[in-house]
Amino acid sequence: MRYKIKQYFLPCFVLAAVFFNVVTVIAQANYPAPVEGNYVINNFPFVSGEKIASLRLHYTMIGQPQTNKEGQITNAVLIMHGTTGSGANFLNDRFAGFLFGPGQLLDATKYCIILPDGIGHGKSGKPSDGLHMRFPKYTYDDMVLADYRLLTEHLHINHLRLVMGTSMGGMHTWVWGYTYPGFMDALMPLASLPVAIAGRNRIQRKMAIDLIKMDPEWKGGEYTQQPKVGLSGAISSMIFMSSSPLQWQKTAPTRELSETMLDNLEKRFLGTLDANDFIYQFDASRDYNPQPHLSKITAPLLSINSADDQVNPPELGIAEKEIKNVQKGKFVLLPITDQTNGHGTHSIPAVYANYFADFLKATEPSKK
Repeated sequence: MRYKIKQYFLPCFVLAAVFFNVVTVIAQANYPAPVEGNYVINNFPFVSGEKIASLRLHYTMIGQPQTNKEGQITNAVLIMHGTTGSGANFLNDRFAGFLFGPGQLLDATKYCIILPDGIGHGKSGKPSDGLHMRFPKYTYDDMVLADYRLLTEHLHINHLRLVMGTSMGGMHTWVWGYTYPGFMDALMPLASLPVAIAGRNRIQRKMAIDLIKMDPEWKGGEYTQQPKVGLSGAISSMIFMSSSPLQWQKTAPTRELSETMLDNLEKRFLGTLDANDFIYQFDASRDYNPQPHLSKITAPLLSINSADDQVNPPELGIAEKEIKNVQKGKFVLLPITDQTNGHGTHSIPAVYANYFADFLKATEPSKK
C-alpha cells in the first residue's frame, strides 16, 4: 500500500509542538469522538519538595478500555506530546487520521487511546493559571508520576498495551520504561535520546530561558503583558532547534519567502506562548537522564529518530550506543527524504508506519 504524504513545513518540535497548537481537527473524523476530562490531585508532591494544593490534569480519551478475564486492561495506549504542546496536537489528519481510523494501526474501535496534557501544558495546571513563578518547579519525573496517577486513580487503567510519545513525550516514554517496568507491553519513544540534556541542546534551552528573564518587562514573572523582546529572542532559539534545512529551503527559496515565513512563525508563537510557562517547559528536562536506568527497562522498546533532527543529531551516535543497554531494545534512524521534516518527523507516522506495524505485531501479547 502506498501512502501519499503531505508535506508540513511548520514543524512540530520537541520543544515546540506549539506549531500545531492551532489544531486541525478532521471535519468528519473516521474514529470515535474524543472525550475530554480533568482529574484534580490534592497536595501533589514534587521532586523539589514543593506541593500544590490542587493539581489539575487534563486529558483526551478516544475509544473504550477492554479487560481480560483477569481484570487487566488490554488495549490502552498512552501517547504523550512534546514541549509547549498538548494532547490535542495529535488530533489532526496527519496523525490521528492516519492511525486512529478503522483498520489503521491504532484503530480506536479496538484501542483505548489516552492523550494527557502534561503538567505545565495545555489545559493542565501551569504557571500562567495564577501562581506564575511560584508554581512548583516540575521535572519530567513529576510529569510521568502525574500521568501514572491519572491513569490508575482516575481512569482505572492498570496496564498499557503501548506507551509512546513525541519529543518530550518520547523522553517521558523512556522514564515510563524504567519507572514502571511491567506496566506496559511495549514502548516507542520518538525523536528523543536516553541521556541527560546537555551540550548544544541544554545551551539552546538555557539561552531561551535567559533571554526571557533578561527582559525588564518580565518583572520576575509578574508581567501584565507578555515580555515581547525576551520572548521573541527565546522563540528564535526554538525556531532553529526545530528547523528542517531541506524542507525550509524548498518552502522558502528566496529572501522574500524566507522573511515572510519567519514573520508568520514569530507571530504564531507570540500569539500562543506564555513567558512563564515557556521557562518552566524548557527547564523541566534539567534532571532528565535515563542512561543509568536503561537495564531496568523490561518491555520491548523501539526508538525512532530521523537523520535531519536538529535536536537529536545522528552524528552524536548516542542512540546506537545506549540502545545496547536496553534488554529488548531496537533503534531505527530514518534517512533524510522528501517525506521527513526534521524533528517534526515524529508527528508524521506515515514515514515510520512500516516499523510501527511490525513492532505492534511483534509485541502482541499471547492469548491465553
